[in-house]
Amino acid sequence: MKLIDSSDATFSQEFKTLLQRGKMDMQSVESVVENIINEIKTDGDKALKNHIKKFDSWDVNNNLQIDCSDMKKAYENIDDKLKNALHLAYDRIYAFHQKQLPKSWMDFEDNGIVLGQKVSAVDRAGLYIPGGKAAYPSSMLMNAIPALVAGVKEIVVCTPAPDGEINELLLAAMHLCKIEYAYKVGGASAIGAMAYGTESIPKVDVITGPGNIFVATAKKMVFGEVNIDMIAGPSEIGIIADEFSKPSFLALDLLSQAEHDEMASSILITTSKEIADSTRDEVYKALEKLDRKDIATTSIENRGAIIVVKDLDEACSLMNEIAPEHLELMVENPFDLLPYIKHAGAIFMGSLTPEPIGDYIAGPNHTLPTGGTAKFFSPLGVENFMKKTSIISMSRKGMDEIGEACALLAKTEGLDAHQKSVEVRLK
Repeated sequence: MKLIDSSDATFSQEFKTLLQRGKMDMQSVESVVENIINEIKTDGDKALKNHIKKFDSWDVNNNLQIDCSDMKKAYENIDDKLKNALHLAYDRIYAFHQKQLPKSWMDFEDNGIVLGQKVSAVDRAGLYIPGGKAAYPSSMLMNAIPALVAGVKEIVVCTPAPDGEINELLLAAMHLCKIEYAYKVGGASAIGAMAYGTESIPKVDVITGPGNIFVATAKKMVFGEVNIDMIAGPSEIGIIADEFSKPSFLALDLLSQAEHDEMASSILITTSKEIADSTRDEVYKALEKLDRKDIATTSIENRGAIIVVKDLDEACSLMNEIAPEHLELMVENPFDLLPYIKHAGAIFMGSLTPEPIGDYIAGPNHTLPTGGTAKFFSPLGVENFMKKTSIISMSRKGMDEIGEACALLAKTEGLDAHQKSVEVRLK
């Protein structure tokens, strides 16, 4: 695992390389994804079934839809302790997202003009739940619950089913979220199907959920036909630590992202050289005991880094440039640093708040911007499933007060009908 000091002569170039961590070579897969989407648009279900046979290695004999009875059966079969954990996560995520609900409003001016904003849910949402290197029931909860809170009437779920099989816990999570329309389709094919519709899968209004480079590229391509949440890349974690941090904690937190994917990145910035050295040692100790050792080792060695800085001000400055998906403030007084953090998908405060607590059960959404896009993207939330409509109502007095100025601006822009449309209503 790379260990560098911000005072090194080569630091500037090495840090610039770290900032490129989230760059996915979409150009390399664009032609493949474009062909997949075009085949979906042209051949619908026929194309979907061909893609499933090619990429997921099974023949679709009947329809693509997952039977709701299978979801219910899976839910009933899980043990009570796991069921209680699912329900606790559901309740906490629901309660958090309820607080996000935007409200419609009206403003009544003294001259009788009424202005307002109507907030409403989209009619149909499409959720992509990944299922490649692991199954993610937590992603089911994190994507479905904000849609439910928003009031979306129809939720469509697509998830890959290697060899035609769906993870039982994922099915149980679907039942808990009252999903009625779920399909065994993954990758760019699923995104194309939800964006344009097929004989089996209805066209949606918004697509949310993470995925691999093919999914991310497909979402980028269909944006405009439908809305999307964000273009997310590999998982990542940034940690700011001082001399009071525990290296064993830091090591496992770094590995919590590294075990996701070989392309995941784990970056620790610390004011203590001793903490830096000890944490690196703890990382390699912990790696030996991980089930996903090979994946985590590749990630840590190719895309992991520990940076030693002179003080916490420099740590915050560098971390703001990184703008990580997950940021842990593993310092003695984390709330003192909070005002100085500008860019992060989610911030985890203090030694008792590891990143995985946010992945599953804390309440805030774990679908977060990656690769530095936290500078302009937000976590998935209720508003991703809602839209706003402006409301304008003019009064006689209001038109007399502002209509002349409106007509003048229209005239200045050379839009004659605009000007006359207002003037004909003036006294």
